[in-house]
Amino acid sequence: MNDTLLFPRQPAEPDDRLAHIHRLLLGHFGEQKPREPWDPLSQFIYSLLSSRTRTETTYQVVRHLRERFGTWDNLRDASLAEIEDAIRDVTFPEQKAVQLKASLEGITQRYGTLTLDFLARYRTEKIRAWLEQFPGVGPKTSAAVVNFSSLRRRAVCVDSHHLRVTQRLGLTPRADAATTEERLMRMVPETWTAERLDEHHQLIKQLGQTLCTFSDPKCAQCPLLKLCPYGRKRMTEGELTGDTEARRTKDEPSLITNRQGTAQLQNP
Repeated sequence: MNDTLLFPRQPAEPDDRLAHIHRLLLGHFGEQKPREPWDPLSQFIYSLLSSRTRTETTYQVVRHLRERFGTWDNLRDASLAEIEDAIRDVTFPEQKAVQLKASLEGITQRYGTLTLDFLARYRTEKIRAWLEQFPGVGPKTSAAVVNFSSLRRRAVCVDSHHLRVTQRLGLTPRADAATTEERLMRMVPETWTAERLDEHHQLIKQLGQTLCTFSDPKCAQCPLLKLCPYGRKRMTEGELTGDTEARRTKDEPSLITNRQGTAQLQNP
């Protein structure tokens, strides 16, 4: 007789850690302001420029691009020097100007016109693979486009805050954004909508900006302290009054590998 009939395998219990973390963060920070989704192309441009740049600065730069060029077609057709000058307030404007112009030209060449609205017809995985063929576009940017824009698909936008927080919580190993997102999506409740995933991203980002910071985390004030091996270790060892630089050197990741296999310095 088949042993599985005598001893049927019990279904694995769902991993509810992400849902629990979400509830605790909502209790601490409160409900997040609902996002007003942009069209996919506008979100693409914003996300491409936002890497290692403050949110407020990126918004100002995107508004300036709209005012200066009028249409995204005019932005695409502008010279590299003009684009670089228009985005000079973001980090690495020289590199991002090249990536932005090449991406806008590439979208036009592949579809015939400069738009990403047509992506709504495709599966999420196909959309992300299509976007990631353009220079400077990795899993973080593609996730932002499909989740934050009017496409509103299920995805986790893993930025540097998300990497740091999830690693400290022990939810994911030290890995790149693609691997981290894959691990997190296994924990995402099936009932979570794209909007709920967006809210979760905002909560984690707020935690990373205010409490779970890179150089001086405020573990004693964190609503996730009881769940966090990193925080409990710091509290137990009395490191809250110790050498911040020594603690950072010991505990923080320095290099990660992106989806293309290129080593990159992890920036908080």
